[in-house]
Amino acid sequence: MDDHRIVREGLAMVIGNHPDFEVIGLASNGEEAVSLFGDLRPDITLMDLQMPGMPGLEAIHRIRNQDPNARIVVLTMYTGDEDIRRSMVAGATAYVLKDTSSDDLLALLRQVAEGRMPIMPSPNNCRTEGRLTLREIQVLEMISKGLRNKELADVLDISEDTVEAHIKHIFEKLEVHDRTAAVAIALRRGIIHLV
Repeated sequence: MDDHRIVREGLAMVIGNHPDFEVIGLASNGEEAVSLFGDLRPDITLMDLQMPGMPGLEAIHRIRNQDPNARIVVLTMYTGDEDIRRSMVAGATAYVLKDTSSDDLLALLRQVAEGRMPIMPSPNNCRTEGRLTLREIQVLEMISKGLRNKELADVLDISEDTVEAHIKHIFEKLEVHDRTAAVAIALRRGIIHLV
């Protein structure tokens, strides 16, 4: 559910104070969430994306492998269109931000419990154009850490020419002309995250 104890306990209190909900388990990381899901089979699972160990997206995949009909609501602070897209691809039923009011969260949970599909946020309609490959994302993450082309080539065991080709494609897809702009857009869209 969430790696911050006060957030877990606060959510449990807010949700559990309503007679139409019962909180049956709390998890502090992805592995624990997957295990508890298998043991308890909740009607709805709340899942943060950023957790220690197994990230939320991987936990969503594993839960959906256990039960393809599992209802998983992502509760996160990530607002990027790529975060939303990845969550939906992983099998999330809904996506809600942590700054949502408790009344709105409860309304969304009721919709999910009733089998209705809540209206999802859609920044830029979860873009499909300009989508980076996994290798390009890997290169961009390393650029965000300050690695230069030679260092990238050494780490990835590829030529500097291949690194330059990846960077050229990243710039074209993100419609930028330099590394700083590429990193800024990738952070804003949720393509990469600073850890």
